[in-house]
Amino acid sequence: MLLRIISILFPLFAITAIGFLVGRRARPDLSHANKLNMDVFVPALVFGALANKSFHITEFLPLLGATLAVVIGSGVAGWWGARALGYQPRTFMPPIMFNNCGNLGLPLAVLAFGDDALAPAVVMFMVSNLLHFSYGAWLLDHHIRLASVWRVPSVLATLAGLVVGVAGVEIWPPAMVAIKMLGDISIPLMLFALGVRLTESRISEIRLGVVGAVARPVIGMVLAVVVMQLVPLPERERALLLVFGALPPAVLNYIFAERYGQEPEKVASMVLIGNVAALAFLPVALALGL
Repeated sequence: MLLRIISILFPLFAITAIGFLVGRRARPDLSHANKLNMDVFVPALVFGALANKSFHITEFLPLLGATLAVVIGSGVAGWWGARALGYQPRTFMPPIMFNNCGNLGLPLAVLAFGDDALAPAVVMFMVSNLLHFSYGAWLLDHHIRLASVWRVPSVLATLAGLVVGVAGVEIWPPAMVAIKMLGDISIPLMLFALGVRLTESRISEIRLGVVGAVARPVIGMVLAVVVMQLVPLPERERALLLVFGALPPAVLNYIFAERYGQEPEKVASMVLIGNVAALAFLPVALALGL
């Protein structure tokens, strides 16, 4: 079991570590690559998974509801935790609520549970992504127009994929191959870019970073276990939900905090230490889920 967990996690952290080393030595500007990834490659990955003729959204409605409960429950726990510890809720709550289900969650699901796990993993990513670009952005800036969320490429790809999947439209196979090839670029690029991004983060408050690094996976896993008792899920989806709960804070939290001026250095501490702490928490989740 230990060797299997190591073999699952090694590619993820190896690519991230390479990105970190390259980031420290070469300081590459990945802004254009990251934009391409978010505007082209990730949407292709999401659309390809949802528009697949074997994908039926109705099969994943319980998982969708369970994921929504874990995300919202994490946000509520983060709000109460911030009030109890004396932190600003808008600083502490988003990293607890929104995890790294893109950079780490999608590749981890495929490596741990096989290619068939991509579709349910994309459903979980879809729930978190929609909430992050809508409620998460509004939380940091109450003047933001929520209507703008529908212009986010990954959100558009989600809607298009659902429409195609529900309507039963079969995409021309060569076109699906092209879409899949574009989507396959996204996962290694996300991991590499994550490593580079971590070199740009600064640990300005170690205590807050450690608290966030522990609270995020502990709260997530506890909520996942509770939700699994209430929502009937297949065995693989139960394992995926548990791993989802254990994921560290999303790097997007830092990007949002920087954009809206919400103590970005403190959020960076939670993201940086949280992703390092994932080395301890993800093996626990995998050991319980496999």
